[in-house]
This record gives sequence, C-alpha cells and structure tokens, in this order.
Amino acid sequence: MSDYLLKMTHISKTFPGVKALDDVTLEVKPGEVHALIGENGAGKSTLIKILSGIYQPDSGAEFYFEGKKAEINKPIDATLKGISIIYQDLSLFPNLSVAENIYIGRDSTSRAWKKINWKSAEEIARKALKELDVEIDIHLPVEKLSIAQQQLIEIARALAFESKLIVMDEPTSSLSSGEVEKLYKVINDLKSRGISIIFVSHKLKELFTVSDRFTVLRDGKYVGTYESSELDEDRLINLMVGRTVLYEKNKSRNMAGETIFEVENLSKDGNFKDISFELKKGEVLGITGLVGSGRTELAQAIFGVNKPYQGTIKINGKAVSIKSSEDAMKKGIAYIPESRKTQGLILGQSIINNISLPILKSLRNKLGLINRKKEIELANDYVKTLDVRPALPERAAGDLSGGNQQKVVISKWLSTKPDILIIDEPTNGIDIGAKTEIHKLLRKLASEGMGVIVISSELPEVLAVSDRVLVMRHGRVAGELGIEEATQESIMNLALLGSGNTNRNKEQASFVPNQEVQM
Repeated sequence: MSDYLLKMTHISKTFPGVKALDDVTLEVKPGEVHALIGENGAGKSTLIKILSGIYQPDSGAEFYFEGKKAEINKPIDATLKGISIIYQDLSLFPNLSVAENIYIGRDSTSRAWKKINWKSAEEIARKALKELDVEIDIHLPVEKLSIAQQQLIEIARALAFESKLIVMDEPTSSLSSGEVEKLYKVINDLKSRGISIIFVSHKLKELFTVSDRFTVLRDGKYVGTYESSELDEDRLINLMVGRTVLYEKNKSRNMAGETIFEVENLSKDGNFKDISFELKKGEVLGITGLVGSGRTELAQAIFGVNKPYQGTIKINGKAVSIKSSEDAMKKGIAYIPESRKTQGLILGQSIINNISLPILKSLRNKLGLINRKKEIELANDYVKTLDVRPALPERAAGDLSGGNQQKVVISKWLSTKPDILIIDEPTNGIDIGAKTEIHKLLRKLASEGMGVIVISSELPEVLAVSDRVLVMRHGRVAGELGIEEATQESIMNLALLGSGNTNRNKEQASFVPNQEVQM
C-alpha cells in the first residue's frame, strides 16, 4: 500500500434507476499528476464526490491513504486527511477577502467558537500565496479578481490546509492560453514538492502535457490505468468511448436557402463596432476570434440581453426592434449561452421543468394552470430525441454530466421552435464523444431548415460544423471565410493580424493583452 498516496478499490455507487459506478479502482502515487478521464456520464464526478465525502459508496468499497486504511464519511474527513477538491465552478465567497477565503474552514478542524486571529489568518494567506509565487493583495474581495487569480486562491487554500492531494476538475475551462501556461507551472511546482494532483479535463492535449498516468472510466466501469507513454490521443479516445471518433473539418454541404437574418452596422460601445453579416436558411455560420473580441456580447445584443446603440437587425428582409429576450423569442430567435450551469439551467430543478421553462405560457390550460401531462410528454420527447442519459426526466439537471446538461439546455431552447439558433461555446467542458453528438445535431438542425450561428473559441469545432466562418478581432469583423478555404492557420491569421495586414510587429504592439487563444 505504501507505493500509493491514495488507493480506492471496489468503488460502486447506485442511484435510483442508474448505477453510476461499478467496481472502480483509483490509485494515485505520491508527487504525480494523475489524469482521470472518461466521457460525460462515465462516473468521474461521482468518484470525486465519493473521494471528497459528499457521497458514500455502496458496500464493499475500500480506501487507503498514505498506506493506512481510511474512512471518508463527510467533507471534513477528506480535508483533515489532506485532500482538497477544486471544482470547475469555484467555491469561493466573492464578497470576502483573499485572506478570508484562504483561511476559511480552518477553525472547523479545531474547537468550536474559537476566536479568529486575523493576524495569523493574514500570515497564513501570505505564506500560501508566496509558495505559489503569486502576488495578490490579500485584502481584496475575491469578486475583484480574474478567474485565473481566483483559481490560484483555491490552490493557495489547499496549501494552507497542507493538502497532500489536490483534485482539479476542468481547471482550464475559463482560462486563456497564457493563463493555462501559468497553471502548468504551478502544477509542476506542486508536483516537485511531492503533492499529488488528480487532473480532470476533456482537453486531450493538456492532459498529455501535464499527466504522468491516466485512469480511464467508461459507462461507470474501470477500463484501466496507463502510463502516459503508453497512450496517444487516438488510443485514449478509443479507451474512453470504445470506438474511434473522428473530429474533422465539415465536408457536408447543406442546401442553404434564402437569407433569413441580417445584421447591418451593429455597434455597442466597448464591445463591438460596425458588425454586418447575413445568415441563410439551412446553414451554420461559425463566429470565432480571440478572447475579448466581442463574440458573446454580439450574441447577447442580438438576443436583446444588451441593447446595441447603433445598427439594424432584419428578419426575412424586414427590420425588427428587439428590446428584450422575450422579443427575440417571439421573432423566432433562441440563444444558448456559454455557461450552462449559471445561465442555461436551474440545476436544482428537474429536466422536465428546465425544458418547459421558456414555453410555460403555451402549456397553460383554460384555468391558467400548467398542463403537467403535456409538460412531461414534451420532456420525454426531447430526452429520447437527444438521447439524454440517464433517461429520467424527473431527475435534477444538476445531477447530470456536462454533456447531458448541455443536451437539456439545447432541448429547452428547441422547445421554442426557433428559426434562428445562436449557441455560444456549444461543447465547453464536454468530452469528445458528446462533442461529435452535438456537432451532428447542429448540422441536422440546419439541414432541416434552421439557421444556426455557432460561437466558439475551439477552431477544430468551428471547422467541424460551419458552412462559413466569420472572424472577429478587437470588436470588428476581421474577415469571412468559406469552409473550403478556412483552416486553423487562415482563421488565426485574421484573428491576430486582421484582414490584409501583414505587419505583425506593428499589430503585436497594439494587441489587447487579454485576447489570447483558447484551444
């Protein structure tokens, strides 16, 4: 047992109607970065929650930590043993200071009602940040920090608790490429000090960059543990999904019809300026660009979330005024936002309630009450059509994997029967198998006559789904590419240099610092 910091064996977990884990093993060595990988729904999140003490496994499970048999019955048990979990949705208190967030919870490990020694708390916070070679004002409220800085505060908190094992769940999902590189450095520093990392990510390239070994789960079962040198991306994908998955440039050509949507000289101070494009019935228009290029702000303006100060929007050739999201929905526009957990779903509500939310008025009977039978039938139809797993419409959306949550968000907006669908970062935090399912769905919707706008920072994704690609730079349209001529290189050239500009040095001098490539 002493060869492993953590050893979990015979881990099973059954929920009503589904077995999330079935006899899973996880072994982590001291001072290693261990990738935990599998498709959405493979059981990764459930296993992490068992490790953290949130869930209890079925009978027969065995835990060993630092060579000794251990029990983790609640989260504080994991903390006391030196196990810290950094979730994708960071668990910081935004209104509290950096020092308070790093220190909070320490008194739960000692006697109750202990008076806080604020001088000691600040010293602990400074020491933890110094260990990470990070300079952040410890008195600042966390809400004033960037996502990357907040993530470092989470890691500093783990160090303050003298953690021996840190679990990082999708740690790079909201980071720019420069911030990702800084995180890699922090991970290497932690590793060199003998701290182990369990690294959960759907981005295969970064997994191979940081990981020493991989544990693969599939459909809740343990597939195996492999040295990084034993794997390449193709073999890893095959182990994850049990089949070969191709993620390549779109070759199909939908028969695009008449123009159904136009934007002319749309502008909004500080976000974007003079944006013009058109969308045809039955096509997928990809919109990409660097972080901060105005992509999301443009989508929100079209959907009535943020009103532009200038420009015209036309639907079927007629100028329209969109003053709110309700206006946009009435005109046949649906918008699926980037963050499914904070903007797309009510996590505590059922799949049924989430899918029906935008169309509750249409489900009312003569008395003004919701027709529950119709609501359930609607949810069942979408659960079946989009293959939401597990197929339990009464289940809370928050209990689903990321890929299945995204299917529920898509179902929610498809229930409005839109003519125009705008989807922002459609596969963020989703495994490659679920990505291809969603890409096929978007192509299918277009083939049935819908106009689809896909906003994505992942260039392979843009190339996989689009008929045309619009590239934004510094809030403006840098250029448009047909799918035949579009490549990752041609898109990046427009995103970095702008249309027709070859003076790289001049452009780099004026390059906005927060605009870095997310791949």
